[in-house]
Amino acid sequence: MRYIIGFCCVFYVLFSSAVSAQTFQLKTENYPPFNLDNSDGEIIGISTEIVEALFKRADVKYELELLPWQRAYRLALEEANHAVFSTTQTTKRQQLFKWVGPIVDNNWVFLKQAGSNIVLKDLNDAKKYRVGGYRGDATALYLESKGFKIDYVPKDYLNARKLERGRIDLWATGQLLGPYYAKENGVENLEEALIFNKTIMSIAFNINTSDKIIRKLNLELNLMQSEGVLDLIKAKYR
Repeated sequence: MRYIIGFCCVFYVLFSSAVSAQTFQLKTENYPPFNLDNSDGEIIGISTEIVEALFKRADVKYELELLPWQRAYRLALEEANHAVFSTTQTTKRQQLFKWVGPIVDNNWVFLKQAGSNIVLKDLNDAKKYRVGGYRGDATALYLESKGFKIDYVPKDYLNARKLERGRIDLWATGQLLGPYYAKENGVENLEEALIFNKTIMSIAFNINTSDKIIRKLNLELNLMQSEGVLDLIKAKYR
């Protein structure tokens, strides 16, 4: 009996050490103001700061890299010790990953040109207009599932110019993301036509990630929320 107890204790210590020794490969995309690289080549943003603070507080090792969204998503889906953020928790994605979150809210909106006579009371009102989105984005995929035909671009910021030039009527994007891209590209006089979905974004971990790690990070994230740490980080980008 002593031998069994002793063996279990040694196994637990070795398992805990192995977990703490893991280095997670955290992938993200350029999705301001949540994740972006600055002029010094550093990855910053609301979500990035929250995620880095979370991993440091939980004493979990990580490496961070900015990639195109579809590649970042695929790595987290297929490779052990990989995770991707900021990832919208959709019904379709829920069973594909293990989740730590939510880290931020992200409302989805239609933007239109200021002064446009477009009036939207609900989602169906937008179906008669040309809607711009970007490939692989959860926002556009959601609209496709609702019967929309999306005018796609490879990068979301390109929709700011398309809307300004009248090549699309509405831009389906994030409530903070769209205005950021518009300002960055010198596009003015855009306004919200409709908030059509309220979503949360989290960290999506490869499905084979240890439940122990997921619990540990979620508990620490809850502490950060109760201590006001998340609100302080978000306030820096308003």
